[in-house]
Amino acid sequence: MITRTIPVGSINIGGNSPIALIAGPCVIESEKSCLEVALRLKELTASLKVPFIFKSSYDKANRLSLNSYRGPGLKKGLEILHKVKQKVKVPILSDVHCQSHIAEAKAVLDIIQIPAFLCRQTDILVTAGHSGKVVNIKKGQFMAPWDIEPLIKKVESSGNKKILITERGVSFGYNNLVSDLRSLSIMRDSGYPVIYDATHSVQLPGGKGTCSGGQRQFVSGLARAAVAFGCDALFLEVHLTPDKALCDGPNMIDFKELEILLRQIKKIEASL
Repeated sequence: MITRTIPVGSINIGGNSPIALIAGPCVIESEKSCLEVALRLKELTASLKVPFIFKSSYDKANRLSLNSYRGPGLKKGLEILHKVKQKVKVPILSDVHCQSHIAEAKAVLDIIQIPAFLCRQTDILVTAGHSGKVVNIKKGQFMAPWDIEPLIKKVESSGNKKILITERGVSFGYNNLVSDLRSLSIMRDSGYPVIYDATHSVQLPGGKGTCSGGQRQFVSGLARAAVAFGCDALFLEVHLTPDKALCDGPNMIDFKELEILLRQIKKIEASL
């Protein structure tokens, strides 16, 4: 099924548009590292002609432990993301964990992302819709793919039909996720573009006791499978040195793997 086309800055997601990449570190660790990753991603994707949106979180409010690194917070985080937008000249996505943040976040973000754990929260969905920005709904790990329809209607109730849907795996027992690629097709039947989040799909929630583990060795294979099965964009968390990342390092990939993966994806896309 061909989905509707959703403009995001200067690129399009869905329709007959090329598969886009949404990528960046899990969380903002510093202004310097954020800009460095964004610039390197821009250079790589431009060389391969892959449409690119930068992502990073200013505040990860859903960490398991009180002591987990959350990021620089709303004010400083948005300032950094604004600098990335201005200097690197790319669209920006970040997740919003609090309804009250939306008024400030919409001044910087091109895409407001609703975190998976909050995807059923009516007020945050409707308020995000009223922002006028593109809204990316991450399907909760606890939800069936057909359950996305009522969530779409919550955003649509604001008059906003600039909606994206993201698959990030589904809970499979304790501390484990599994990807059911049928969900990509089922959710695309809504008519909206579907993104596959390959890095969070290999997360092991709470797998290290007070923080998440991950199985990054499966990221590339799942991403290739999702592209072959049918998705409109890929979501990948990328870090210069994933093993030293302050958040979600075990499921992030480095630039060497990313370049190989993007070249493979281009070949798969050309064959479809």
